Parts: sequence; structure tokens; C-alpha cells
Amino acid sequence: MTLIAIFFPFLSFLLRGRILTGILCLILQITLIGWIPAAIWAVISLQNARADRRNHQLIKAMKNR
Repeated sequence: MTLIAIFFPFLSFLLRGRILTGILCLILQITLIGWIPAAIWAVISLQNARADRRNHQLIKAMKNR
């Protein structure tokens, strides 16, 4: 998924269900100069989503103790 975020940033957002963000990212990456910020944005967003999922799992595990 990280490779998709780097090479096709808009697709990374669309696959995670963030349609409006994906469209905004596509508009940004249409320009050659905007491709790099769009890729960085997609990778950081992907890492944040993974961290959120991990935190929710930890909180759920702590509540079950």
C-alpha cells in the first residue's frame, strides 16, 4: 500500500474510502510539481491511519483485561 501511496497518491485515498481527499489529491498531482507533496501527504496519511488502528486495538485490549 505504501508503493501505491508513492506512485498513485490519489488511489491510496480512494482505496481507503476517502473520496473527496482523493479527488483533491488528484488535482494536486496533475501538476508535476504537485506530485511530490501529494505523495508525501498520502504516505503520512497512510502511516497515521495505521497508527490510529493500532491505538484502537490497544485500547480495546486494555478494556478487556
